[in-house]
Amino acid sequence: MLDFNQKGKVFITCKDRSVSYLEKEIRELGFVPEEIVRTGISIKASLEDCMDLNLHLRTASHVLYEIKSFYLRSAEDIYRRFKAIPWEEYLDVDGYFSVNSVVENESVTTPLIVNVKVKDAIVDRFRDLYGRRPDSGSDFSGLVFQVFWKDTQAAVYLNTSGETLAKHGYRKIPGKAPMIEALAAATIYATEWNTRVPFINPMCGSGTLAIEAALMATRRYPGLFRDQYSFQSILGYDPEAFLAKKKKLENKIVEATEVKIVASDISLQAISFARENAAFAGVEHMIDFQVCDFAETSIPEKPRGVVMFNPEYGERLGENDELELTYRRMGDFMKQKCAGYRGYIFTGNLELAKKVGLKASRRIEFWNGTIDCRLLKYDLYSGSREA
Repeated sequence: MLDFNQKGKVFITCKDRSVSYLEKEIRELGFVPEEIVRTGISIKASLEDCMDLNLHLRTASHVLYEIKSFYLRSAEDIYRRFKAIPWEEYLDVDGYFSVNSVVENESVTTPLIVNVKVKDAIVDRFRDLYGRRPDSGSDFSGLVFQVFWKDTQAAVYLNTSGETLAKHGYRKIPGKAPMIEALAAATIYATEWNTRVPFINPMCGSGTLAIEAALMATRRYPGLFRDQYSFQSILGYDPEAFLAKKKKLENKIVEATEVKIVASDISLQAISFARENAAFAGVEHMIDFQVCDFAETSIPEKPRGVVMFNPEYGERLGENDELELTYRRMGDFMKQKCAGYRGYIFTGNLELAKKVGLKASRRIEFWNGTIDCRLLKYDLYSGSREA
């Protein structure tokens, strides 16, 4: 049984190009990064801390607590080295576990081989000790062991998250081509929106950007919408501690009713989906939903804030001609109706972005799945730029 207050190495993963926003969140929670790489951050933390990290982080994928790191030469050595690890300290004999691996070693053709060998080592150790074994499978509903192995260096972690944290749990109706919640949160952080001025989201689709903005403004964290994590299957887990942490999340909520958030879409169905998602997230009352062409979206005159588009990219043949006009109209809308605001367009098609007719002051890189994207910033001056 583990001491949940014992500090160790914790590696928090995120999508490539999102690590600076994850770092911001980690520091705001009071942790100091020890190492920052493209897809994650290492800190010193306890399993108790890991519970808090899972409940709070908006841009993370998984929170991993290191069990052991060691030399591992080839696939022939996997079973012996992993069977020597005291798995009974982490997992109940009547529990359930899964194994996931990321491997770069010339002796391995697929991570599935590693998964199977590690699983066999774990169950055989339990059989030797107790005469029976825990159940195992490929889903993340129980305790998840994460293996990283590059060349001859291997490490195994408790994946305290289980299913990815990138999905925040409130979006029951995804709509058409939705942006995953962690990416939406990262792009909002990239705009440097301060949660006090208006946030305008024309062409809102299923409402993810507007909802994430409302969640930030009211200090509602993803843990409010999720009750199942892998850390609940670790020996030593205290359900009362988890319930107390959930209660603290509820107590952090503030009702920032003065913040103006507008979400518009020409599709009545999209707005209906967005309303339902916002209602589940507890922020429907904060968002002014409007069914209209984006050019008719209401823009508060003061204070001036952020207007953010996430239009289609034109991935299918024959779409670009129509989308060229849409992108041009987005530029006209920002020039004519959003003076004094900061404008943003998130797109995976830089050729279409040229049709906006405005010069981007920043081009912030993101990945949306496998699509190379940019968050383009436009400074929308009132009057001349010099003025």
